[in-house]
Amino acid sequence: MEWVRAWAPHSGERLIEIAKVMRKFPWMVEVARQRPMNILHPYTVEVYVARDGLEACLSLTPPKAFCAQNGVAREVRLELTFSRYEVYEGKVREVHRPKGLLAYAAAAREYVRML
Repeated sequence: MEWVRAWAPHSGERLIEIAKVMRKFPWMVEVARQRPMNILHPYTVEVYVARDGLEACLSLTPPKAFCAQNGVAREVRLELTFSRYEVYEGKVREVHRPKGLLAYAAAAREYVRML
């Protein structure tokens, strides 16, 4: 995790937010460790959580993301579009919906952007 050391002096608050989210979802730490990457900018890291709480997604290089459901992480192509703002866990957060044909599927989930 060289990128954490490189960005620590410049983006302390953002790194703290990333650490809090990764404590909630420990599988994200393993995914980040396993991926070979150079210095990653902290503001490119995105985390989305399904509103029903059944799925969480970590995006290090959009549109690729790693989503976990029932403890199993898999790589997916996550294409979301902004829907609205909503209060989630005491903060105003963005709510996103799938883009394209997935938006019309009955099982389409809404995702809250945590980071």
